[in-house]
Amino acid sequence: MNITEFAKAAGVSRSAVSRYFNDGYLSEDKRKLIEEALEKTGYAPSPTARNTPNRVTKLVGVIIPKLSSESCARVTEGISEVLEKEGYKMLLVNTKNDHRREVESLELFRTNRADGVILLGTVFTELHKAILNKMRIPVIIVGQQLKGFSCICHNDKGAARELTALMIKKGAQRPAVIAVTQDDLSAGAARLAGFKQAVEEAGLKLEKNFTEISEFTMESGYNAAKRLFSRPVHPDCILCATDTIAAGAELYCREAKIKVPEDVMICGIGCSKLGRVAYPSITSARLHYKTAGLEAANMLLSALRHRDSIQRTMELDYDIVERESTGGKDTGGWY
Repeated sequence: MNITEFAKAAGVSRSAVSRYFNDGYLSEDKRKLIEEALEKTGYAPSPTARNTPNRVTKLVGVIIPKLSSESCARVTEGISEVLEKEGYKMLLVNTKNDHRREVESLELFRTNRADGVILLGTVFTELHKAILNKMRIPVIIVGQQLKGFSCICHNDKGAARELTALMIKKGAQRPAVIAVTQDDLSAGAARLAGFKQAVEEAGLKLEKNFTEISEFTMESGYNAAKRLFSRPVHPDCILCATDTIAAGAELYCREAKIKVPEDVMICGIGCSKLGRVAYPSITSARLHYKTAGLEAANMLLSALRHRDSIQRTMELDYDIVERESTGGKDTGGWY
């Protein structure tokens, strides 16, 4: 049976059948007719009739949210190191934190048949999930967990909890947090949950106005700190969702003559070079970003070799690096 005969049996056009097998747009009614006909006839297109997922291109799509991000650069470095050894080329897409561009990039790699995709995830919309569920090539997600996919993630909640507990142990009684969007389940929701857990475990009360939501920028961290210190009661410690946000908070404190760590302790997450050169240097949790890239690439290669491999999630741990912003000693070096 050829495609024309199958289209007639299904009661749809030849182009509709072609779109179905190439994952193009198709109404649900036509999709249902085609799937019913497939069950009755057992029809399958010939390998030359469409792009087949068995074709090896030695190309891997890597989708990142921000080209200038140090964490993204470290993950990408790890991915590249593994892929190059195996003769694969990396196609890098920078989405500039635009969720629509992420979806477009997934669709690009899906229809142009890269061998696999590594996605540095941020927020997963229903459209993301719909496209991901149609992928016929392996997809590895870094930085987030998504059911049904292999993922490399970090212990974000644990890192935030331990940093907050550190500041409370050093005498803080009025903890505040500068978080990021809770749609981001790792950097947003998990880190805020870790902060709240540490506050609760210490028997402290979280003031209603001591939670700020920031963007992933120094300017936003600066403005969030400004809002915190514009209120009658001031925090004596601040957990920031990232080192970049923490650097912005420190800058505001420096301009406002608020001493760090004497008046307020500040922590970030990520252990970035920016946190190392900030003044005072920022206490942070080192997340193993390059390791995440190495593991993601290895996981993808394994999925390419064994198409029936089971999805799994690997959670990487963290290290606390105490610096001057919580009263620690800066011993030098890049850690």
